[in-house]
Amino acid sequence: MQTWVDFAAIKQSVPLASLLHRYQVKLRRSGPDQYRGFCPLHGGQGRDAFHANLTRNVFHCFSCGAGGSVLDFVAAMEGCSLREAALRLAAETAAPIPSVTAASTARQLVTRKSNVPAPLGFALRGIDSSHPYLASRGIQPATAEHFGIGVYRGPGIFSGRLVIPIHNQRGELIAYCGRAVDASQPRYRFPSGFAKSEVLFNLHRAAATAHQSAVVVEGFFDCLKLHQAGVPAVVALMGTALYESQQRALLQHFGHVILMLDGDPAGRRATASLIHRLQPHTSVDVIHLPDGVQPDQLSAEALLAIWHSPTTSVFHRTC
Repeated sequence: MQTWVDFAAIKQSVPLASLLHRYQVKLRRSGPDQYRGFCPLHGGQGRDAFHANLTRNVFHCFSCGAGGSVLDFVAAMEGCSLREAALRLAAETAAPIPSVTAASTARQLVTRKSNVPAPLGFALRGIDSSHPYLASRGIQPATAEHFGIGVYRGPGIFSGRLVIPIHNQRGELIAYCGRAVDASQPRYRFPSGFAKSEVLFNLHRAAATAHQSAVVVEGFFDCLKLHQAGVPAVVALMGTALYESQQRALLQHFGHVILMLDGDPAGRRATASLIHRLQPHTSVDVIHLPDGVQPDQLSAEALLAIWHSPTTSVFHRTC
């Protein structure tokens, strides 16, 4: 027997503004309760293509043609049927969804300054973890399944891209990054407004190992390959900078940091900067890779050898 769900009641009780806020869709005001901006469903082409009316609780994209109610929006974003979208929203409204007025949430769509990503409350479906691109990057099926990565087959900005789930340090899903598997640009696509500076990729898994040392790398695939090789605790900056929030989280869980950034000029500069920042607070080891080499290009044997016997310069904690 199928669960009965009242579509009309959900359309009335779930504000579109709350969903736009949840999916981190940034829009510009164009009239009373009317907002417009890049479409989150088809890749963002058209600066003012996507229109949302918060009074009528409807949306429409004049570029890809998508439109409708909150049910249509969730179905398109998550790649599910209208009924599945209704069931998910029904479960959340019973929770309930945080109560906010359309006006207050609308202001947040434009002016929200908080950088702390909120949990998504959903997970993408239709992810192909057996896509050949993963094998071409040396990622084993078990690793792909463990991290929940794969090529997304649904609609939206990540369609046809390798999606990488990102969690906060409590293990809550807060975003996806979409990596192109061909020559498409941008190579990495993050949700609008997502603050990488607030998050260390894989911190929740690394912290759960209760290991005292953490390896810090730049990118997702560096992290995946080290984890796959058997390195117990590894986190990724998702770039070359270590921001204040990331540093606090890192030092909260680990008493020793091993820097393993790319062997290019940017990686060298970042390593020097991170040593300077971390030296007063913890002990730091530095693994210098050969020129032009990235951690994900090394074999599992090489990565494990480095982990067990790093040739490093050591900076000890100072008081």
